Parts: sequence; structure tokens; C-alpha cells
Amino acid sequence: MAIRLLYRRREFITLLGGAAAAWPLAARAQQASMPVVGFLGAQAVGTSGPFLDAFRRGLAETGHVEGQNVTIEYRLTGGQLDRLPALAAELVRLQVSVIATSGSTAAVAAKAATRTIPPAFSVPEDPVKLGLVASLSRPGGNATGINFLSTEVTTKRMGLLRELVPTAVRAAVLINPTNPANTSATLTEMEAVARTLGLQIEIFKASTSSEIDSAFATLVRERPDVLLVAGDGFFTSRRVQLAALAARHALPAAYSTRESAEVGGLMSYGTSLTDAYRQIGAYAGRILKGANPADLPVVQATKFELVINLQTARLLGITVPPSLLARADEVIE
Repeated sequence: MAIRLLYRRREFITLLGGAAAAWPLAARAQQASMPVVGFLGAQAVGTSGPFLDAFRRGLAETGHVEGQNVTIEYRLTGGQLDRLPALAAELVRLQVSVIATSGSTAAVAAKAATRTIPPAFSVPEDPVKLGLVASLSRPGGNATGINFLSTEVTTKRMGLLRELVPTAVRAAVLINPTNPANTSATLTEMEAVARTLGLQIEIFKASTSSEIDSAFATLVRERPDVLLVAGDGFFTSRRVQLAALAARHALPAAYSTRESAEVGGLMSYGTSLTDAYRQIGAYAGRILKGANPADLPVVQATKFELVINLQTARLLGITVPPSLLARADEVIE
């Protein structure tokens, strides 16, 4: 009897061991069968949580849930735009099914890296001018996506800041020199602003956290009346640093995303960045389901949000005009 029990125990352990070995194999096989989406952007990992959550929500709208029936390979550079081409090539070598991108430089890098894997992009400016699509209604190639029109409303953003600070004569503009397409579009808009509003414009540059500190050190000496921070993924990732420096030096500043106003920035005007990420996810999901990017029209943002941080305005000694408060989509107390 003892021998029989021992035999059965060994038999059970052998079966258990075989099952345990089979489970990882089955899991790996299931994972290998999942489509893979690459996500390429210049954001910093630690500051991109809400945006990546929105991207995953968009994928889920098309029935694709990360870890269940789709795998996502993230490639984020933390503001180092020069790394994007190499990371785009890496995603191509992984043979992902679609490359979702955030920002103009990432979209251009993905488009240049492959003619077969479709990029689903989100850009702040005209994708036709960037060479990503032939037209907005019929992209015609392997890329399509979202234009959230950040740089194209720079004039409006500056006008609102001038309305908030009507005595402003000298305006500083902070740009990221490593983002040439975005910088060029912003500067073109600012030339028009200078003529229309009679402002003196001075350009400051920063592409790293330390360069932001240096730019503000110069700003303190120059003492412009207002600051406009260009719409840029790196600046969005450094929104806490920028808002804190502007508050410390009592400098009224305007930003492109509501997230900047939420962390203490004086005001923001632009489209919803989280919604843009959600729409990238939705387009990536549609492509996974077999939609042809050439036939998916580029989505143009239609809703723009004015957010005013009233607490910051009080700290800066600024009285917000009632007419501007009435037009604000959100007032942060």
C-alpha cells in the first residue's frame, strides 16, 4: 500500500509539473498571437500617464484591450527628439501592426521608417504640410490620424493672453529648437500676432529641463510683460516646472493644454490633448480591424477650451475681465 501511494504521489507531481510547464507556454503562445501596436512619442514616461490611459481607452472602444487581445510596445524619449528615428526603426524591426505616434517629429519619423506599417498620428499642425498625407479627406498613403491644431491657434492664444494682461507690450515666446516643424509654425503665427497686436516679440529656446531654468534666468533679467509657451510635447511633460517658474517670477504665461493650467499655469487655450490621444487609439484600433489608412480622413479638432486658473491670477495680482471669465470653459478656483 505504501508503495502504491508513493507511486501515485509521484504521478501527481509529474502531472502537476507538466501542467505548470504548459501554462507559461500557453500564455506565451497567446501573447505571440496578439497584434502588437507600437507607441512612439517624445513624452517623459512619468508625466504621460493620463495621455496613455486615454490612448488605451481609444483602443478599447474598438474592442482592443492591452494584455487581453493586444500588446503595446511603448517607445518614449523623454523630450529627446533625435532618438525618434532610431526608435521608429526599432518598432519596424519588431513588425508591429501599426505605429501610433504623438507629435510632428514622431509622425515624420514613423512615416520615413516604413512604407508598409501604417502610422496613426496625432500632430499639432497641418499634416499635409508635414508631408504625412496627400489630403485631409483622402490621405492616400499608409498614414492617417488627428490634427489637434495647437500651433494653428497660437494667434488666438496670444490674443487671449493680451486680453488678460491688456497693458502688455513685450511678449516672450518659449520654443523647443529641436522640434523644427512646430517651431517654424509657431514663429510664423507669432509674426502675425506682432503685427496685429503691436507686440514686441522676443524668442527664448529650451529643449531640456536645465535649459528651461536658464531661459527663465534670462527672462527675469529681461522682464517681458507676458510669456507664451509654445505647444510642444516636451513642454507639456515639463508643465509643473514651467508653471512653478512662472509663478515664482510673477510672469503671466499662457499654455496650449489644460493640463498646464491644472498644475498652476495662468491660462491655457487649445483642444483636449487627452481626447487627441483617445482618437489615436481609436484609429489604431480601426486599422487593426482592417481599415485602410488611405481611406480614413484626417480628424480635425473642432472644440477648443479656454481654461483660466483664477487662483494663479490672484497670486499675480491680475483681475480677470468678466467678459473673459464668461467665455472660459473652465475656471479653476
